[in-house]
Amino acid sequence: MLFHEATARALSEHGVTTVFGVLGDANLYAMDAFQRQAGGTFVSMANEAGAVLAANGYARTSGHLGVATVTHGPALTNTVTALVESVRDRTPILLIAGDTAVADRENFQNISQRDVVMPTGAGFEQVRTPRTIAEDLTTAIRRALLERRPVVLNMPVDFQWEQVTYAPLSPTWPAAQAVRPDPEVMDRAVGIVASAERPVVLAGQGAVTPDARTALLRLASRIGAPVATTLRARDLFRGEPYELGIFGTLSDQSALDTITRSDCVVAFGASLNKWTTVEGSLLKGKKLVHVDVDLLAPTRHSAVQVEVVGDATAVADALVAWLDEAEVKPTGFASPKLAEQLAGRTRHGFPDRGTDSTVDLRTALMRLESTFPEERTLVLDGGRFIHHALRILRVPEPRAYVHTVNFGSIGLGMGNAVGAAFGMPGRPTLLVTGDGGFMLGGLAEFGSAVRHGLDLVVVVLNDGAYGAEHIQLRDKGMDPAISTFAWPDLGPVATALGGQGLTVRNRAELDEALAAIEHRDRPVLVDVKIDPDAVPAPDH
Repeated sequence: MLFHEATARALSEHGVTTVFGVLGDANLYAMDAFQRQAGGTFVSMANEAGAVLAANGYARTSGHLGVATVTHGPALTNTVTALVESVRDRTPILLIAGDTAVADRENFQNISQRDVVMPTGAGFEQVRTPRTIAEDLTTAIRRALLERRPVVLNMPVDFQWEQVTYAPLSPTWPAAQAVRPDPEVMDRAVGIVASAERPVVLAGQGAVTPDARTALLRLASRIGAPVATTLRARDLFRGEPYELGIFGTLSDQSALDTITRSDCVVAFGASLNKWTTVEGSLLKGKKLVHVDVDLLAPTRHSAVQVEVVGDATAVADALVAWLDEAEVKPTGFASPKLAEQLAGRTRHGFPDRGTDSTVDLRTALMRLESTFPEERTLVLDGGRFIHHALRILRVPEPRAYVHTVNFGSIGLGMGNAVGAAFGMPGRPTLLVTGDGGFMLGGLAEFGSAVRHGLDLVVVVLNDGAYGAEHIQLRDKGMDPAISTFAWPDLGPVATALGGQGLTVRNRAELDEALAAIEHRDRPVLVDVKIDPDAVPAPDH
């Protein structure tokens, strides 16, 4: 068969059903074959960064490999920020990148593509010859899955019409296995947990499977501990009576009070970075048992008393068994009084600063939280609003939250939202973004969402400015004019792109828009006007 047909067949035989991309002369025929001959779905995106971000959102929500494709030269350089984001997100992605022909030195799109990719932290695999495509693609997929990062498969354009003898290769990577902890290390961990009087069980992104959740709740019940999560594991314990919520800078006062009183933290699959630990202050004076399958993870951010290398489920179950054998009694830290206190938590009242022409940011988010379906996929772009959105908006499970600010960039939300809608098609996708992020990276891909008929709602919290820069200038008594923008009304723009656009200038229009969302039959954009001088600080 032809090389491009072999590429499509190899993707299909590896279980790839969806590829996000932008076509060019170096990937055009492979994607045609993938859709026509292999029965796959090619999702056309507006730009190459959006394709990689969509693959990221798809992988985060579906739990499968994300796959994207671009052509050569500027198409690949356009993906750099998205690749860095996915590397830091630890997302397994295969990016099939076309390349100029080796012999074509004069091609004006020629660039050393390996040298573009390597500084991003992504892996790089070269298709060595037309006849090695199955082997090279298998290697790239194996690396992406095992290394949990994007891997770029570099495919010269002149290979596409070469005849090859196709020999399929079965996946050779090992299945996931539970890592059992060292008994000697476990003995030390049990000693710390058994001596604790006020323990807390903390789950991170490495402990969000259903089995891990069950095991951690069993351990928490056994030792009488409340449970908390990192941001990336948010809402894992939603609905549990002793759920503290997010551990760290996003904790509410009740959670902070409980964490401060604790004397021991048993952390599973959590990076314990400066946001989770509030620069280490939340762990000060506490015993810490850190469990992770990554040998280096426990010492990456915080000093710990015991580092247990092992699978979260296996270690939690082993701790329960050891405690049972030693007849250690549970603590009373997770008491009925604490459950009552946590159940009674409400957001403190605040003076609504909305006007006839603007909406209070907190009011908009709280109304959105109460009216949008609970079974949702939530994607948050970067922006000044994000601290409030992270506290107010919830998800049914950790996999339903797509984090897009691993690189501190705005404008990465829409691409992720498109991929997330494909990765979890049974739920509506909610993207909350600022106006700067939407105009930077969302406008074109909103058109992609319309083109593919996605169940997507985009809420733009529009303060007409780069808000973080606006407040810095204000705080120093300077004129913030250079940080402001006279955007067009985004509601009519969304309608012109084929979606449903709604403009919200006050509380009454907000309620009308939220009611209209319930009857959507296409992607919806709600442009919520916010006063840049009335955005509350993150801790208010």
